[in-house]
Amino acid sequence: MFSILLLTTLIGCAGLQFKAIKKQVLNDFTSEKLSHQHTGFLLVDIGTNDTLFNINGAKYFIPASTAKLFTYYASLKLLGDSLPSLKYIQENQNVTILGTGDPTWLHPHFKNELPIAFLKRFDSIYLYLDNYEGEKYGPGWAWEDYPYYFSPEISTIPLYGNVVTVTPNNPLTVIPDHFATAFQNKVEGPPRDWNENQFYLSKQNKDTLQIPYITSKKLTVKLLSEETGKPIGLLDSIAPKKWKILPGIPRDSVLKQLLWESDNFLAEQLMLLCSSKISDTLSFERARDSVIGKYLVDLDPMPRWVDGSGLSRYNLFTPTTMVNVLKKLYRESDSLQLFTSIPQWDSNGTISLGSGTAKSSFIYAKSGSMGNIYNLCGYLRTKSGKILLFSFMNNHFRRPSSDVRQNMYAILKRVHETY
Repeated sequence: MFSILLLTTLIGCAGLQFKAIKKQVLNDFTSEKLSHQHTGFLLVDIGTNDTLFNINGAKYFIPASTAKLFTYYASLKLLGDSLPSLKYIQENQNVTILGTGDPTWLHPHFKNELPIAFLKRFDSIYLYLDNYEGEKYGPGWAWEDYPYYFSPEISTIPLYGNVVTVTPNNPLTVIPDHFATAFQNKVEGPPRDWNENQFYLSKQNKDTLQIPYITSKKLTVKLLSEETGKPIGLLDSIAPKKWKILPGIPRDSVLKQLLWESDNFLAEQLMLLCSSKISDTLSFERARDSVIGKYLVDLDPMPRWVDGSGLSRYNLFTPTTMVNVLKKLYRESDSLQLFTSIPQWDSNGTISLGSGTAKSSFIYAKSGSMGNIYNLCGYLRTKSGKILLFSFMNNHFRRPSSDVRQNMYAILKRVHETY
């Protein structure tokens, strides 16, 4: 009897404490510091399905990189355990290949040489590179981002991550070395010309840089020929075929890199890979419409989802939509895989991979930031062992992002300690 009374008393105290926290949080949302921005906060107990907070949960926000959670979900649903590296037809010692959008070929992180080794087995290689429906950049992307590592071009057979990796050693190290003679010294300004593959480095720069290069069919043929040592022909048209698929690297290793590094290039190419599973034509729209029509048809309200990375300011998602996808991920995927792939987060932002502090984190979430935007969507473990889903979205603020992060962390920590 005493134990029951004690437990009831403790639960009652915890409930009163959480009500006090709830009042304090609501006061925060009506305070002066949040009055000049657009803020939404939805918090749901996954165990009971109770909504603990709902502030502007049905309002639309620009999601930034939290949109990658949708790309992650699409990849889990449409891709198998390994990426489809390429589609091919073999005729004696000749091979014709169709790109699938696999981003890992010779990528600076993955260093995947499997497709290159496969192509080296043949005497002649033929490429068809016109199976991508889309532009080199997504809709609504900032045009001035073209020379920076987070904005490579989208393509059907990307090589080296569609970037030039340059290390300012003595001598200069350039990968691929095809671009070794395309570098000049320059004190300031962008690291690449707008309309040609002319690159620039400052003598003061001591760090390894990744600079997107301008892709083209001619350049893809040239780079592949240099890597394989084989003659490569470029096809202008191709008849419908029953393609074989070359398996690539494990999907989950790419998905972890997607979320932990918030890799825009991987996000866009993963959506093309999803498209390759339903069609020989690569298209973000095909992949998006397929995953919405088959797996996300019950979302309400529907998002405006225009790219895989969240780089576009045309994207519009609500906190409710984000929480619903988090709920699907939690219920439809392996929890160990999910909490390994979703980054840990604290008041400084995403905790870097391999950091010892990650073990003490209670927030597993994808952040999304761009100018005047900082969002966080994910899972919160409370001290009592509950799992909560949350979407915390901040748009159109003018104060430092660090202030926004600190405010979010303080609120989430209070919930962690009291619920």
